[in-house]
Amino acid sequence: MRLPGTTALRQDDTHRLLPTKYIEDGESVLARLTADDEDLDRLLELERATNDRLLGEAGILPGISVHELVFGISYAHIVNAAFTQAHPMGSRFNLADRGAWYAAFALETSQAEVAFHKAQELQEINWQNEEAVTYADYLADFRADFHDIRGESEFAKCLDPGSCQNSQRLAQELLKEGSPGIVYPSVRHKGGTCLACFRPTLVINVHRGPTVALTFKDAKLARTTVEG
Repeated sequence: MRLPGTTALRQDDTHRLLPTKYIEDGESVLARLTADDEDLDRLLELERATNDRLLGEAGILPGISVHELVFGISYAHIVNAAFTQAHPMGSRFNLADRGAWYAAFALETSQAEVAFHKAQELQEINWQNEEAVTYADYLADFRADFHDIRGESEFAKCLDPGSCQNSQRLAQELLKEGSPGIVYPSVRHKGGTCLACFRPTLVINVHRGPTVALTFKDAKLARTTVEG
C-alpha cells in the first residue's frame, strides 16, 4: 500500500470535545455513592482494576506501552485516556486496542463530528425525548510532519461515511511506519479538517476551552450553545 505524503503541521488550538460527565476533575465520582471510607476504598480498587487508562499507565495494556504515555503535564490523564480507552469497534483511524487523539481545526467541525455520533447513539435506542449533552473543549497544538490525505483521491475510500475498514487498514500501516498521525477532511462537516494523532507526546499545550452544549430533539441536533 502506498502511504500518503506528509505535511509539516504547525497547528494551534485544535478542538477535541469530550462529554463533561466523563472528565475526572478532583474527587472521584464514586465518592458520591458512599460516605463509608472502607466502602469507598473497595469501589476505588474496583475502578482501578477496570479503568483502561489506569491499566495503560500501569503498563499492562497490549496496544500501547506505558513509555508512550505522558505524565507530569497538564491534562495528562485526558491525553492518556484518548489512547487507552478506545471504542470497542475502533474509530476511523484506530482499532479497538489503541486509541488516538482526534481533533478538528475548527470548533464547528468538532461540533458536527460529535453531534453526528451522539445522534446515531440516540437513534439506535429510538430516543424520543429532548436530550442535552455538555462537552468540554480541549485545545491542543501540534508540531510534526503528519501524513495528509486532503485532496488525495487515492485515499477517498478512507473517508467512506459508512465504513472505517479502509481507513483503519491505512492507520495500521502508518503506525508500523512510525507515523505521528494523519490529517484528513472531515466526513461530517463539509470543508472542515480533522486530525488523528497516533502519539501521546505530540499532543502539546493542552488547555480547556469553552463549554459546548448540544441539544437533540427526537435524536436530531436542535441547537448548540457555547459558553466561556
